[in-house]
Amino acid sequence: MNLKLAFVMRSACRITLRLAAISVTLAGAFAATPRPVRAQTAPPSSQTPAAAKPVGTIKAISGNTITLTTDAGSDVTVLVQEATKLVRVAPGQKDLKDAAPIQLQNLQPGDRILVLGRLADDGKSVLARSVVAMKQADVAEKQTHEREEWQKHGTGGLVSGVDPASNTVTISLPAVGEKKTVTIHLSNATILRRYAPDSVKFDDAKPAPLDQIKPGDQLRARGARNADGSELTADEVVSGSFRNIAGTISAIDASAGTLTVLDLATKKPVTLKTTPDSQIRKIPASVAQRIAMRLKGVPADAAAQGSNGSAATSAPPSKPAGSPAGGAGASGPEGMGRPGGGAADLQQAILRMPAATLAEMQKGDVVMIVATAGGSNGIPSVITLLSGVEPILAASPNSSASTILSPWSLSGAPGGEGATP
Repeated sequence: MNLKLAFVMRSACRITLRLAAISVTLAGAFAATPRPVRAQTAPPSSQTPAAAKPVGTIKAISGNTITLTTDAGSDVTVLVQEATKLVRVAPGQKDLKDAAPIQLQNLQPGDRILVLGRLADDGKSVLARSVVAMKQADVAEKQTHEREEWQKHGTGGLVSGVDPASNTVTISLPAVGEKKTVTIHLSNATILRRYAPDSVKFDDAKPAPLDQIKPGDQLRARGARNADGSELTADEVVSGSFRNIAGTISAIDASAGTLTVLDLATKKPVTLKTTPDSQIRKIPASVAQRIAMRLKGVPADAAAQGSNGSAATSAPPSKPAGSPAGGAGASGPEGMGRPGGGAADLQQAILRMPAATLAEMQKGDVVMIVATAGGSNGIPSVITLLSGVEPILAASPNSSASTILSPWSLSGAPGGEGATP
């Protein structure tokens, strides 16, 4: 938990196949774009047929017809002709130098394709001149590899300082108990991306300079750590602004997927919307008590005894002290935010809890929420919502959801949703 900078990566960093970023010439040049694009058409004329280059995922194949669900969400019918050139590329490949020919019968639903062609006379289908394909299995393999890279070499937390002069960013790791910081060193080779205000999908993260990173932002970095984990030289950084809200539910509209929370910090109502990707969990009382005890500084072993003198079986024991700061990361930059140690254990425990629904929530419930900063309509989207948190807030009334949660560990991008930069 894609609470999944809740930057993992469906569970945590999904990897958008940037097919449109491949710069090639296929029976005619086309300019690569940095992101997948909708089917693009040129104004039709009697002399020039309308060009089209939709990109997306194959929904179905029948004969020589492909039904393509574009990244914009619409379905496009692609007609493969005898002269159509079909090639296969690996995820991350920048050109077609190593592309291999592929037959139409070797394509399957779930594969990703970029189509170059023109609109048919019906104005609805595309006559394909070229099809560039990425196999679903290749994508899954790359996702797994990238998740592993972020897990092994990633760390994430809240930005506590930015120093443009030294090209460094300092982050505080989300944790219960002792706070740790990590200094992130940037270079000209470091890839910097930033999440869109209304999204935690790595696909939606755009290149952004250092001056857009501000204290209080969530940030995840991947690179080489020093021996004690206090410094990291970053190969890649993803940042974003997220909202942490703790308060009491004052209104719910489950059919509309919205709720209003009276924010304890501002004493003002905040209306939020849930989405299919929102993670909603209800913490069992035993787990909430354990977290509360740890916030009070009770040793992990004692906290694990929970109430009634029995171990809280709903949450796993914390890892031994001494794990490198930011040890195990999240599942990727859109499943990010599970640094090593106790915080990782708590997030893993929360992720294993049964999913709840907004309809199960009630007015008066106390909740902790990680949400997007808000979109064009100004309404934040829920990334993670936890109820049953009264003991946690009582133990640490000044703590925010980011103290123990990280939005990226909930999302699936980059590296996988359900946690992903």
